[in-house]
Amino acid sequence: MANNGWTVDSNEALVLSLVRAQQDKQAFEDNESFKGFHPTFTYPIYGEDEKIYGYQDLVIDLRFASGSLAHFLSVRYAGKLPASSTVDDVEGILSSFIPPGYETEEDAFLARVEKDATSFRPIGKCIHSYTRPASSASSGKSNVEYEVYHATFEDSGFREYHRKMQIFILLYVEAGSYINEDEDGWEFVMLFEKRQRKDGIATYHFVGYSSLYNFYCFPEKVRLRLSQFVILPPYQRLGHGSELYIAIYNLVLSLPDVSELTVEDPAEAFEDLRDRNDLRMLLANEQFMNEGFGAHSATASHGGGRVQKARSHLRSAPKSASGGTKGRGKMGPPVDRAWSGKWRKDLKIAGRQFHRLVEMLIMLRLDPTDVQGARAFRLQVKERLYRFNFVSEQLAM
Repeated sequence: MANNGWTVDSNEALVLSLVRAQQDKQAFEDNESFKGFHPTFTYPIYGEDEKIYGYQDLVIDLRFASGSLAHFLSVRYAGKLPASSTVDDVEGILSSFIPPGYETEEDAFLARVEKDATSFRPIGKCIHSYTRPASSASSGKSNVEYEVYHATFEDSGFREYHRKMQIFILLYVEAGSYINEDEDGWEFVMLFEKRQRKDGIATYHFVGYSSLYNFYCFPEKVRLRLSQFVILPPYQRLGHGSELYIAIYNLVLSLPDVSELTVEDPAEAFEDLRDRNDLRMLLANEQFMNEGFGAHSATASHGGGRVQKARSHLRSAPKSASGGTKGRGKMGPPVDRAWSGKWRKDLKIAGRQFHRLVEMLIMLRLDPTDVQGARAFRLQVKERLYRFNFVSEQLAM
């Protein structure tokens, strides 16, 4: 590990592992590894500079039972300065961010892993499931199962489980922080891998989770605000984030007292994930697309812009004497506001997000040779930006 004298990088020093029972390891694929990964951030724990002073070759070994998330913490180093006010108390600082009672003896922790492997079951209600193909045919299994669970602090044992998993927010979400458990309205959606042992016993392994907060929406509903969202590194870039987001969105659609799903200060990577999944949903909605772009999803606008299928460079059909075009859709440009507002409410998508999605769909199908349509589209986008930036700023004053 690189270090400068007696100062080490806390992101490099902290090593995380998700530990499985011996029988569960037999189901591993050749390229699967759940140990020895590092956090993205440690400044909430070890300070803004993410440096630890007073050690050489420092290793902070933080392990989790892969399902129950029972903790093991061990601190090792090649050298340490004599205790003083400037030498960081590595274990003491980190221990204040995890529940008490963590294991410090490796044998005791591994025994706990074996015990919890068969007894642990996700808390809450299963709301979504899917499969992924096994990466190697040698495993003897064609698919690996995943399940998504919805829980609140009212569910027995969940408050304690949440205290074990919340540290991942500090380690992987920029500006992430612990929530106030005393606040009403928190809901959680968790993703687990489900593996079958050779003897048929199913074991569950934590993949990631999202926290949601509901707040009042006039006159008699609530909004669900997605506050935190994390997928652990061994499971990233495999589509699990999209599945977790889809589960959350479908949960919102199923709740009659929820008006819409909003997102709190989304990071760029999450905004991209959200956009892609929302667009797929809209493109797969036949009624929405037919109404938006006409029966063949390639129409002219009611406001002047002619719309063609994606990548088409054919000129639009000639206008009729009335200035319209056969089969024109509500998407425009400009978009029909009443139609757009109805669909936004039905789909429970936040206003700014829905308007952005509509703009993406129009861009996908706008004829590049249509000057009038391009102008109508530009004005539509400018109006949204004006309302978002200027009007919102005026209301906040």
